[in-house]
Formats: sequence, C-alpha cells, structure tokens
Amino acid sequence: MDPQRALPWFRRLALAGALLAAVVVVLGAWVRLTDAGLGCPDWPGCYGHIYPPEQNFSKALHEMIHRYFASTLGLIVVGLLIYAVHHRKDLKQPVAIVVLLFVLICLQGALGALTVTLLLKPLIVTAHLLGGLTTLGTLWWLSLTPTHGDLSARERSLRPFALGALAALGIQIFLGGWTSTNYAAVACPDLPTCQQSWWPRMDFRDAFVLWRGLDIDYTGGVLPNPARMAIHVTHRLGALLAGSVLMVVGVLTCARAAGRRLRAIGALLVGAVLLQIGIGVAMVHFALPLPLATLHNAGAALLVICTVTLLRLLWPNLAKPESVHPKAAAPQAPAAAGFAGSA
Repeated sequence: MDPQRALPWFRRLALAGALLAAVVVVLGAWVRLTDAGLGCPDWPGCYGHIYPPEQNFSKALHEMIHRYFASTLGLIVVGLLIYAVHHRKDLKQPVAIVVLLFVLICLQGALGALTVTLLLKPLIVTAHLLGGLTTLGTLWWLSLTPTHGDLSARERSLRPFALGALAALGIQIFLGGWTSTNYAAVACPDLPTCQQSWWPRMDFRDAFVLWRGLDIDYTGGVLPNPARMAIHVTHRLGALLAGSVLMVVGVLTCARAAGRRLRAIGALLVGAVLLQIGIGVAMVHFALPLPLATLHNAGAALLVICTVTLLRLLWPNLAKPESVHPKAAAPQAPAAAGFAGSA
C-alpha cells in the first residue's frame, strides 16, 4: 500500500473515537427521550454501584449504557493525548488540538455530572449536547488525512461561506437542544402551523431564560405552553434559516469545486440537510415517535461531519508529500577519493 495513503494509527484511533462520539450523542438523546436522565440519581455510579441495581432498573440501565460508552470515549481521547505527546517532535503530529480535545472531554464529564446533580437544567443539558457534537467534530477533523496542494481562487472563495455554515449549524443545534431539554417539541403538534395558527400567542420572554432555580426538577419540563410554543417556533424558523445557509453552501461548493472530493461533500451536505428536514417533518406528523426523535440527533451528527469535512478540504496542507529521490538521499563522496557516488 502507498504509505502516503495509509491511515496512520493515530487517525484510525481518532476515527474510532469519532464514530463512538456519534453513538454517544445518539444514546444521550435516547436517554433524555425515555425520561431516563435521572434514572441514576448519583454520579458516576448508579445508586452507589457500577451496574444499576434492581430499583428503577429500566431507566437506570439506559443511563448507565450511555455512561459506559462515554467512559470508553474518554479512554480513547486519553490514548490520543498520550500518542500526540509522545510523538510531539513529529511536525506532522497535531498536539495542541488534542490537548484541547482532552480538556473538552473533561468538561463533558463535568457537565454529565451536573446534568444529574442539578436535576436536568436545560442550559447544562444543552451545553452537554453541544460539547458532544464539538467532540465529534474535533475527532472527525483529526481522523481526516489532509490533502496536499493549493486550491483555485474559486475554491478559496468558499471558505467564509463554510465558516458561516458552521456558525449557523451551531446556533441551530443550540435551538434544537433547547427545544428538547424544555420538552417543547410537543408544543406544536401540527405543521406548518402551530396550534392551528401561523403565529400563536407565545411568550418569548420566559422561553429563553437560560438559568432558573437550582432546586427545580426539569423532568417533563416546567414552562407553560406559550413559552414552549415560542421555543418550538424559534427552532422551526432557525431550521429554515440554517438549512437554507447550508444548502446554499453545498450548491456553491458543487458549482465552484474543481475536484471530485469537494464536489461530493457539497452534494452530501445538501442531502444531509434535506434528510434532517424530512426527519423533523416526520416527527411532527407521526407525533414524535422515539426512533425518529432519536434519529434527529443522528442527523445533526451527520451535518457536523459533513461541515467539518468541507472545512478540512478547504484548508489543505500546502506542503507536498515527502518524496525521497534515490540520488539525493546521501551526500557525495569527497572528490579526492577519486569517485563521486550516491547511496
């Protein structure tokens, strides 16, 4: 196999971590949607045990499965950190981003603990979701082998659009997490209207109070319906805006890209947006079945992967792959020796 095309051990481990991070994100949604977020009232164990005991077994098992997968992901990140520090003298080895990834995974563990101890506060749970998808995106970036060479002027012009798409996606993911953690997905059971109205009576002031009392158990939500409708409608409007931005970026990429990989990721980004919108519409139409609601988080993970891949392709490694010329591998012998040879 061509050594330039071989996936190094580091990138293979990062790829495994990215795939596991996607699973953890989906499992987190599954735990929340099955009302198992407080299935284990303590952390990191469950009723003081590594394995959930008989009391509240079903929900506790959901929560502990999520913790098992998240703990495994943490071990993978530690392995990446050890590898990066050990090979830090290699100019091709990323180190700073791996250190930041380690800090991020530690923060994720802290947010996981606060999710339980602070009784499912929406801001904590939403931050936990954003951290999980950021972890996924970082691991996916590390798993991608950088391309070499420069881009055309038309391709370089895509960079600000791609960054804008990432920002729009991040805002929309926050709105989606805020909708889910406030149990606002059921506030508008019809589509495209909400409660049979294009603009129902909504309470935006109460809808976006980021922090509330520490002693409130948020299982099932606490906001009145006008506030939940405001959150839901904002999420829908955000989906239209962010979806339009992502699709425009995908179409522009297909139009301006010279290479097949860049065109392919542009097309895949458009397809991922359409898939996510389709899942969202189906959720409302079928009254939020658990499989579709969980799949909606998987769609968000796919959008993160597509956007990160686009950014990686738009920032290639300008250094050419190393090549060793057989006649330039060793210095010439001294002329006084009566010959000029090469290794």
